[in-house]
Amino acid sequence: MGIKRELKLLALTPSQHDNVSHFFDERTGPGKPIKLANAYFDTPDCKLAKSKSALRLRRMPKQWLQTFKTLGESRAGLSERHEWEMPVAGEALEIEKLLAECDREAAHKALEEAAPELIALFKTDFRRIVWDIEREGSQIEVALDRGEITADVDGETRRAEISELELEQKSGEAEALSMLAAELCGAFPEMVPEDLSKAERGYRLRTQQDSDEA
Repeated sequence: MGIKRELKLLALTPSQHDNVSHFFDERTGPGKPIKLANAYFDTPDCKLAKSKSALRLRRMPKQWLQTFKTLGESRAGLSERHEWEMPVAGEALEIEKLLAECDREAAHKALEEAAPELIALFKTDFRRIVWDIEREGSQIEVALDRGEITADVDGETRRAEISELELEQKSGEAEALSMLAAELCGAFPEMVPEDLSKAERGYRLRTQQDSDEA
């Protein structure tokens, strides 16, 4: 298990994507582009969302990963949460492996109870550009994402745009994230913090609700 700390910035227009890419390319060299396809799973009545957790299957360029995460506290775009992630053989969840690794009682119970009823509820597909940044002795991964969330509901495909920048701390102190975010907001005043994860936005798209559940 790991505790993931990240800061998400939203409200990027297409032209801003180019400008942000240039901003980081100048400082660290060209970023690494990858395509990511993700499916999020829950029960029909959203037991995992109600327990403040999320389950994702991700197709990477060379492997599949499954991730189970608890949705921790998020303020001004900065969030911390517990996360369990591991490779799987192919396009299918391996729940027993997750249960074996999940060492928090409430999260383990929620996943175990949901397991028999799991279905794919929505997808996120996007192109990501990644840069590795060092600030004040801390390692930060910068991810620039552009794509969409889709949810099929009663024969209708609902869509929402993904256009965001994520700063994930790999090591060091949280202040380094805030410093880099402040530098970015100074360079791009239109950016605003976003407290909703892609999973939370997917649930809201599916239900067309503005509640904080998920």
